[in-house]
Amino acid sequence: MQADELKKIVLRIKNMKTETQNIELKAATKGCPTRLFDTLSSFSNQDEGGVIIFGVDESDDYAIKGVYNPQDLQKKVTEQCKQMEPSVRALFTVCEINDKTIVSAEIPGVDISKRPVFYKGVGRIKGSYVRVGESDEPLSEYEIYSYEAFRNRTRDDIRVVEGASLKLINKERMNQYLEAVRNERKNLYDNVSESEILEFMGIVKDNALTLAGLMTFSMYPQAYFPQLCITAVSLPGTEQGEIGDDGERFIDNKRITGAISDMLEEAVEFVRTNSRTKTIIDDNGHRVDKPEYPIKAVREAILNALVHRDYSVHTENVPIRIEMYRDRMEIVNSGGLYGKISIDALGKVRPETRNAALANMLELLNITENRYSGIPTMRKEFANAGLPTPIFSVVHGEFKVVMKNGLFEKKGSNEESLLDFCSTPRTRAEIVAFVGKSKNHVMSHIVGPLVKENKLRMTIPDKPKSSNQKFVKV
Repeated sequence: MQADELKKIVLRIKNMKTETQNIELKAATKGCPTRLFDTLSSFSNQDEGGVIIFGVDESDDYAIKGVYNPQDLQKKVTEQCKQMEPSVRALFTVCEINDKTIVSAEIPGVDISKRPVFYKGVGRIKGSYVRVGESDEPLSEYEIYSYEAFRNRTRDDIRVVEGASLKLINKERMNQYLEAVRNERKNLYDNVSESEILEFMGIVKDNALTLAGLMTFSMYPQAYFPQLCITAVSLPGTEQGEIGDDGERFIDNKRITGAISDMLEEAVEFVRTNSRTKTIIDDNGHRVDKPEYPIKAVREAILNALVHRDYSVHTENVPIRIEMYRDRMEIVNSGGLYGKISIDALGKVRPETRNAALANMLELLNITENRYSGIPTMRKEFANAGLPTPIFSVVHGEFKVVMKNGLFEKKGSNEESLLDFCSTPRTRAEIVAFVGKSKNHVMSHIVGPLVKENKLRMTIPDKPKSSNQKFVKV
């Protein structure tokens, strides 16, 4: 960073009177702050990193007060950087504003394979942080595990389920699978025994079913994992807790169990049953029934949740959730994005697979294509139906899909709805999907004016065109 760029950032922050997703302010008139570890961790654990600016006092109306000694400050910040694991390398910049010396420390984001970065003094569990808006929040044990699982290539889908004998296998489904192996994996089928096929394909290990084998071929997996199921609910309002006209808390409520293929079909049927239909008259005067949601897209969303959820011990007590509201449907599963892919890249690049063995089993059973076509299919189906593109997000280690039905408009203006949506920092792609119009229109005619009116702010104001840019309600 150049000195002139640092000056611009400081003046912009002073005008905005707020920190951001990637900027932290520290007053350092009397000495170096002694507890930078949380911020060093949180900035290191996000892709875009962050900048710590010393010499601006947030508690005194963002007054520019300067630092006590720029050389000593840099030395002591570096000492704290060395107490992180892995060690953090800060890049310093010094500038003068109104005869006051300002120092910045750029903290680069580390590769996901090296996360979490944490303070060695308290250890990985207590010393790992993530940036949420303008604050540093502790990483949960599960979030820490997710990083470590990716780094170590942990295969939770093929962990052995103690006591799950082969007697639990649905024979009809297994025969269907072996027939598919014979037809599509001929070299495997012709050269090894059927028992060895089960071992090689991750269905059986140590003469017991793996978790993937249990979820795919068992007659009732919930005998071992009661919460590896789907909870589905149809609600009368737009929020949890809203009461219907007759005092009802929900319209329908169901716990869906069975093997993955069973849960998939039953969940799709639940959505179909509880969906409303809009009747329209086409240009030829014919009556046409328009479903609330494209069922093909719904199936893909539920299947993605079942295949790509986290199956570790940390989440085995958390069901997949389907919540149908008056204006939308939400499908939520444990496990954020796996590997190095971002929300914006979903459906555009080939991601790494969290549950490779499970995906392979379901592909051979013709339940999934395993070609990463699910999200493009969802977007296409919603576009063909004239509905807003589904919104994908990750919050606190959960992956969420939001499908707006287009039949019932949310009360309040479009601006109010968007600002409410941006209470959590959102990417360009998320905002475009939420609005349901072209990217150029949304960014030029909606987001841009809201930023100028100081109703929205950029999380990376010094890099407006950054691919990691997000927008949050002021």
